[in-house]
Amino acid sequence: MPLWKCYYHIIWATKYRQPIITPHHERIIYPAIRQKCYDLKGQVLEINGVADHIHVVLTIHPSKCLADVVKEMKGVSSYAVNHSLSLKEPFRWQGSYAVLTFGEKVIPDIIDYVAHQKQRHEQGATWAYLEELDNAE
Repeated sequence: MPLWKCYYHIIWATKYRQPIITPHHERIIYPAIRQKCYDLKGQVLEINGVADHIHVVLTIHPSKCLADVVKEMKGVSSYAVNHSLSLKEPFRWQGSYAVLTFGEKVIPDIIDYVAHQKQRHEQGATWAYLEELDNAE
């Protein structure tokens, strides 16, 4: 398969939407997710978030199952946090996630949106359809 362009915007939250992601957590979570995605024949184009959820913009090879890639990224990042920091309670993600696909033309807009997550949330300038998550867990 010589040509493929599969772009995804994935959002997932901490267990019970607890606002526990600190900059220290991010320094552990983000590299772990980037590396796992790379290991699975993908590339993270942008990653960022706020205290209770993160956004990941990525491309993955069509031979990979998106659900498996997300599961692996969530697993490796929670494992990394739990084995790098002394925490009162284990760091956990919600079981669910949201995913949107998008075309090549809007890559700059999606990357910009994710890169400025903290500012957008502080200013109330989020895009509702990119912030919807299942809050059941």
